[in-house]
Amino acid sequence: MTLRPVFAALMVSYALFPNVIKAQDAASAKSAQVFGYTDFAKEAGIEERFLAVPNAKLAGEELKTLTAEPHIASSPEDHKTAEYVAQKFRAAGLNTEIVPYRVLMNQPKVVKVEAFDAAGKQLMSGPTPEHVGNDPFENDPRVVMPFHGSSGSGDVTGEVVYANYGRLEDYDELAKQHVDLHGKIVIVRYGANFRGVKVYIAEQRGAIGVIIYSDPQDDGYYKGDPYPLGPWRPETGVQRGSVQYLFKYPGDPETPGVASTPDLPDAARINPEGNQPRIISIPLSYHDAAPILQAMKGPGVPQGWQGALPFRYHVGPGGVRVHLVSQQDYERRTIWDVVGRIKGTEAPEDWVVVGNHRDAWVYGAVDPNSGTASMLEAVHGVGALLKEGWKPKRSIVFCSWDAEEEGLIGSTEWVEQHAQQLNNAVAYFNVDVAVAGPDFSASAVPSLKNFMRDIAKAVPSPMGDTVYQEWRANRHGASEHRASNAPPIAGEEVHVSDLGSGSDFTPFLQHEGVPSTDIGSGGPYGVYHSVFDNYAWFVMNADPHFVYLQQMARVLGLEAVRMADTEVLPYDYEEYAREVKAYIESAKRKAGDEGLSGLDFGPALEATAKFAGAAVHAHQLQANPPADLAEFNATLRAAETALLSPEGLPNRPWYKHTIYAPGEYTGYAAVVIPGVNEAIEAKDFTRAGQQLTVLTHCLDRAAQTLETAR
Repeated sequence: MTLRPVFAALMVSYALFPNVIKAQDAASAKSAQVFGYTDFAKEAGIEERFLAVPNAKLAGEELKTLTAEPHIASSPEDHKTAEYVAQKFRAAGLNTEIVPYRVLMNQPKVVKVEAFDAAGKQLMSGPTPEHVGNDPFENDPRVVMPFHGSSGSGDVTGEVVYANYGRLEDYDELAKQHVDLHGKIVIVRYGANFRGVKVYIAEQRGAIGVIIYSDPQDDGYYKGDPYPLGPWRPETGVQRGSVQYLFKYPGDPETPGVASTPDLPDAARINPEGNQPRIISIPLSYHDAAPILQAMKGPGVPQGWQGALPFRYHVGPGGVRVHLVSQQDYERRTIWDVVGRIKGTEAPEDWVVVGNHRDAWVYGAVDPNSGTASMLEAVHGVGALLKEGWKPKRSIVFCSWDAEEEGLIGSTEWVEQHAQQLNNAVAYFNVDVAVAGPDFSASAVPSLKNFMRDIAKAVPSPMGDTVYQEWRANRHGASEHRASNAPPIAGEEVHVSDLGSGSDFTPFLQHEGVPSTDIGSGGPYGVYHSVFDNYAWFVMNADPHFVYLQQMARVLGLEAVRMADTEVLPYDYEEYAREVKAYIESAKRKAGDEGLSGLDFGPALEATAKFAGAAVHAHQLQANPPADLAEFNATLRAAETALLSPEGLPNRPWYKHTIYAPGEYTGYAAVVIPGVNEAIEAKDFTRAGQQLTVLTHCLDRAAQTLETAR
């Protein structure tokens, strides 16, 4: 990415003077009315002092240290990053421990792809090593070959079928064309859904293997100049990644619902269902995929299936046979979370949890270590407050997760270990890809969406205004932070997305019901999960002066400080009720379109109206708090837990939230009121009715909880 020249000087000067905050901004903050505080003046001073501390230069140094070596989960280099983060936590005054878990993960022994034409002539043999010639990091012998976490092992040969993005509708189109996938190898391109879903449907339909490649239309030269000339994926760039069926459950495949502590007996680790494919899955570059796609015969692809490679794509089968070899070394390996605590003075059992994952497929400059560097500077700022004598009212817990890339493993195991304590956690604040460019975005549960907007209004932007102002100015150009099937909301100045999956908020919100947010700052980013997501790419394309790392440190840290000190928990259940009503009305229209017009949405809509009325009651009390704040806050917090169904979603009981879950056929993107919507999509009238009953019960319970507030 080329930085906008008109702003370049502003950014440099801001990096050189990180402690400057406009006096008028500080004065207006002290006089501001902030939801959750009856008198914000004292807190404004604390926040002003915090915002002055996170340092762009230090953030850049931290990023450079974190990304000096490849550090895939469970490797010695990964353990070094854990020690580094722990040292930074301790230096800031946090009570810090490194927490190990023993979990099942694979690493590759052999990954091989060969293609042959109809005459038996070899067309390609790969994967080709990632290489551009002048990248300072590409030749490190510790770089693990491209592979898929959770892939099956095997040696298979078959004809090839092209299935576009590997979405459910793509596979259904093949079925309409009478293309049988049994015994075939499916080739699909990255994008549009989670890679694990591509493999999941292929396996369901009889395929024996899957190749997932990066088409230049999606993140290569079709978008702009490839690295090292620009930010986009070069010819040999490969997107690694997990194909774990995380829409069933994330974490250690052997222990859903149970923490994989080192002392957990092996006999307790066997889960017969599993969340991993049994077939082979291999990632490829478009350099290696092109000979396969070019040799394929059969019908030309349907409208919208053509990528950017310079030849006509065909569906197959015919014209080419592919040989796949995948030998995966599955072992129970040790991973390391780093947890740093600051004990609260008034409500120490009420936790504000802040998290980012640390492990990377290779170097991980953007994903995830831009987030790690931002979190370390947030910790730096909080540590400075501690040294001045400040202490939070609630406990703050900073967490550096491991093995997120393999399936949200470190965070999931920690959540499962601390499930009881997390009943009192008032928020989980996540950052994963903190900085790929200058475009701020956020996701949250509805009760925290306005909280997120207020935080953005309080943090200065490298452009000289506030994060919120830049967010608003860019709202039509930026892509949605996390995709969702929710209907659009009219009248928003800035859009806060919904939470599906794909990062460490998943176990907090969707398993334990902890209100959560997720933040990021995006831009052109074509090297995701490749060897080229490294410090050299980051400095060239994402944030040359590290001012956006500084910005994200301020946002993340301010979330924690403000939530830890707030008198009344600033949950906005009125917005929650409005959004749930829109979800149910949208589902009702969808049911009619799908021929399920006999479904009775009346009780669910009545429960939503009751929830909305209770939210108004709660909001009035939040504005004029009762004497017993502890009891009132506990009631506010319990309303989110009330939205959990103890039985969980159909066929995936680990997911308990009735309002948000990753979709079975999307993986990362949120499906709202998932039990109902997925039953409608399946045209399952009985299940849809049952899930409407479950949803109604949970909404009634949430309303009753808020009604008890006094």
